[in-house]
This record gives sequence, structure tokens and C-alpha cells, in this order.
Amino acid sequence: MTSTQDRPARLLEPAPPVLLPPWHTPEREALQERARRFALEEVLPVANELDPQKGLLPESLLRRMAELGWFGITVPAEHGGMGLGVFEYCTVSEELARAWMSSASILARAQGLGTAVADPARRAELLRRSARGEWIGAIALSEPDAGSDLAGVTTRAVPDGDEWVVTGHKRWCGNAEAADFIQVLVRERDPAPGESRSRGLVNLLLEKERGSFPPGLTGTPIDKIGYHGFLTWDLVFDGVRIPRGNVVDEAAASDADGAAAERAGFLQAQRFLDTARVHTAARAVGLARAALEDSIVYLQEREQFGHPIADFQALRFAVAEMAAQIEQARAFYRQVAHLVDLGVRCDKEASMVKLEATEMAVRVTNQAMQLHGGNGYTTERQVERHWRDARLTTIFEGTSEIQKRIVSDRLLPRSPLT
Repeated sequence: MTSTQDRPARLLEPAPPVLLPPWHTPEREALQERARRFALEEVLPVANELDPQKGLLPESLLRRMAELGWFGITVPAEHGGMGLGVFEYCTVSEELARAWMSSASILARAQGLGTAVADPARRAELLRRSARGEWIGAIALSEPDAGSDLAGVTTRAVPDGDEWVVTGHKRWCGNAEAADFIQVLVRERDPAPGESRSRGLVNLLLEKERGSFPPGLTGTPIDKIGYHGFLTWDLVFDGVRIPRGNVVDEAAASDADGAAAERAGFLQAQRFLDTARVHTAARAVGLARAALEDSIVYLQEREQFGHPIADFQALRFAVAEMAAQIEQARAFYRQVAHLVDLGVRCDKEASMVKLEATEMAVRVTNQAMQLHGGNGYTTERQVERHWRDARLTTIFEGTSEIQKRIVSDRLLPRSPLT
């Protein structure tokens, strides 16, 4: 046998230091650990109890999340928030989604949403409320005939004195009744001949009381197969009145004569969706992790032929593939979140990571159900919840097909014939 002294010296050299990516910091690692403990110790037991009942996120859990500051992760510190970025927002969301996707999703209803009003004092107050978890909203973009095609929005806002009068039909509005406000994408005018169909759209802020709808607004809950924790609504606006000052993110640009420029409602919705897609990728990673971790435990518990099924090579290889896919998706969403925080335009990359992470989550959660065998097709195990929730991630915030279209349009020019 060759002794240690006879081996080449290069084999005895210490391994080179691990090169960490630029976004890795001790502070972020500590934040992730806090979120992980909270998710497993406080969120997961609630999810295991309430999700089978299609129960809602309890107020006590929302208060705890507010105490931890997670409704204001991206709110500037001068307004009471944590003053952090999309990277940290997604890090916390991954951990929460590992326990219950709805707990990660409710974070998106704060983070300064519904605060970009014209009056600086009012905006500052709304930001403080958002950071405290006292300004949690809903966003109404889609309609029965306008989901992937947001330029097709037909819900109409007509000026009447100091108010807008809103009439139309919105669909897939999560958290609408429980919200403090609903941010509504509406059409204030039809596009002129030759203009893009997206012109004439504006975001309005409808303030409301939690647990009710204002006059003129009615809602019907949509019965979903998953994504429990909060309700998703079909909304009908019938002459709902909104103050004229409640325009969100009015464009500051002016034309040569100094007149106010077109409000960029469509562009604002697109920018919202870029961050939302990275957030969805993080949630998808959390769901896939949950399925993997539950499978690892189950494979060691379940015995067949006299020993744990974790000893079967085919199942072990399946676990290895699941883990590799999760790590790839996590690295990708972190890279894109880092770019967003740097202010780099990355709509293509946001679509790419949303596409890859969500499709991965469906594959991994499906494989986890297979590893659980018949037990995976019961409500006795949480793996079926992970699959139900993961299946939605390929649909909302733009379907996988829409993400492919966005990416291909950035890469391939269209011919004049299309």
C-alpha cells in the first residue's frame, strides 16, 4: 500500500477557499436562518392544521410577521422598514413558502404596494403603515378576457368631479376582501389610432375597510384546488367611486409644452410583474424544498423488503436529481434578484427564472408524490399540498407560455410578416 509520504505533494495541499458569490453576506445568512426557524416552528404547524380545511391565514400569524418586520423588507428604513432589497425579500419568501406558500405570498401585498401617490406626506404615512403590516392590499390586474394580455383591460374609469367612477369586471384578485386597499388597473381612455393598445391605462387606489367591500363593489370567492390561506376573488365594479387624487405612480414626465404626460399604468404593471416573477421563483424553490425534505424523511421511515426504501438506488438517484434542480433554481433566482437590486433591467431574466423555477417545482413535487407511493395521494401527508401549490406557480404572474414568449421576443427578431 502506498503510504501518505509516497503520495504526490499536490494531493496534500489544502483545498482552495470556497469562492462565495457577491450576494452572499453574513447578514443575509442570518436573516435566512431567522426566517427558516420561524417558518418551521410557527408557520408549518398552522399550515398543517388549516390548509386541509381551506382555512385562512390567522391574524395572530400576520401580527408575528409584522413584528419581525417582514411586511416592510423593501420599505426604506426612514419610513420604518428594513431598507433591504428584492434579494432579502425573496430569501424570506423562500423559507416561508417551504412551510405554506400563502404566508410568503401575503408579503407581496405590502412592501410599499399602494403607496406611490402624488402627495409626499400621504405617501410617507402609507409607507410607514405598510412597514407595520397595517397597509396590506390586493392588486386587480386580470379580467375574464384580459389575463396574459393586460393591454386588453376594459374596466373603465370615468372622471366625475373630484372622483373616478369605475365600472368593470376583475378576476383573480387575491386577498381582496381582507385588504386595506385594492390597486386597480383601469382604462381611462381608448388608445388613439396608431397608438399601442396599452395607452390609456392607469392604476387607481381603492381604499376600503378590512373584511368588507365598499359600495358598488361585489365579490365572489373562486373555489381553488390549492393556494389556501387567503381567498381569491372575482370582482364586479358597478359605479365604484375613487378620489381623483388616488392615482398610483402618475408619470412625472411632461411634453414640450409642460403638460402632464400619459400615465404609464401598463408599464407600472409590467415593472410590478418583473419583481413578482422573481418572487414567484423563490416561492417555487421553497415548495420544491418542502417536497424534497419531506421525501427524505419518508424514504427513511417507510420499509419494504426488510429495510428502508431509502436504500433503493433508483429512489436515491431521484432524490439527487431533485436536490440538484432545486439548487440550480435557487442560484438563478438569487442572481436575478441581485440584478434587480442593482437597478439592471432584467425583464428577460425575470421571465427565464420564473419559467425554470416553477416548472422545476412541478417536476420535483410530482416526483415527491411518486416517492411517497400511495401515501402521497392522500391528505395525510403534506406532499400533496406542495404539489397543489407548485402547480399554480406555472400559471400566475404570467403562464409558462407567456414567459417563453417574453424571452423569445428578446432574443429573436420577428419578420415583417408577423
